[in-house]
Amino acid sequence: MKPSSQPPAPPASLSDSVHRQLNLYALAASAAGVAILALAQPAETKIVYRQVHRTIPSGGRYQLDLNHDGMPDFVLANMFRSLTSSFSGTSSALIYPFKPGPNRIYGHGSFASCLKKGVRIGSGGHFPPFDRLMARMHWFDGSYSLQGDWANSGKGAEKRFLGFRFNINRETHYGWARLDLGISDSYPGLTATLTGYAYETVPGKAIVTGETKEPGAITLKSGSLGALAAGSAARSAKLAHH
Repeated sequence: MKPSSQPPAPPASLSDSVHRQLNLYALAASAAGVAILALAQPAETKIVYRQVHRTIPSGGRYQLDLNHDGMPDFVLANMFRSLTSSFSGTSSALIYPFKPGPNRIYGHGSFASCLKKGVRIGSGGHFPPFDRLMARMHWFDGSYSLQGDWANSGKGAEKRFLGFRFNINRETHYGWARLDLGISDSYPGLTATLTGYAYETVPGKAIVTGETKEPGAITLKSGSLGALAAGSAARSAKLAHH
C-alpha cells in the first residue's frame, strides 16, 4: 500500500470546561494523598486516651474496647450473689478478658493490682493467665469481710488503675483503665466507676498509668465523633509501622 501523502492531523484541543474538570480531579487527588499521609504517621499517633464516666451497677457488666475497633478486649463486672440466708451474700468487682486468648490483666495470683499513677505497664510486668478479682465483699449475719487490693482494707480506691496487655493483629500492646471503687456496708456493697482508659498504638511499647500527655497523644471525649477518626488513625499508624 502506498503511504498517505496527507500531513498528520493536529492534536485536538481541550475545551475550557474539560480543563477545569481535570484540574478539579487533580486537586481532589492531591487532597486525598495529603489526608492519607497525615494518617500514616506512626510517630504522631502514640497514646489514645478516652475520657468516660460509666458506673457499673450491681449485677452489671461493661465491655471495654481499648483500641476502639468495635471488638471488646476486657469485661468489667460488678456481681452480687445471695447465699442461703437473706442476711448473707457476696459482692464482687471483677475484670477478665472478653474471650480466651493472649489478653492479660496486671496482677498477682487471682487478684488485679490496684495501681497508682506513674506505674510502667510493659514487658516484664506481672500478667499471669487468670481472671482477676478486684475486690470482694462477703456478708454473713450482719458482719462482713473483704478481699482484694481494690478493697483497700475497707477504704476503697479513687483514681487507681488497672494495667492491660492485649493483642492487635497478633502484636502486643499495653494499656490502662482508671477507676473509682466505693465500698458501703449496705447493699450493693461495691460501686465501680470507670473514668478513663488509654492504650499505646506502637506495638511492644510500654505505657505509664495516667499518662495522656505524650506528644502526639489523642484525647477522646465520651460519645464524640472523634472515636472513629482516632481508630482509623491508629490503624493507619499500625500499617505505616510495617
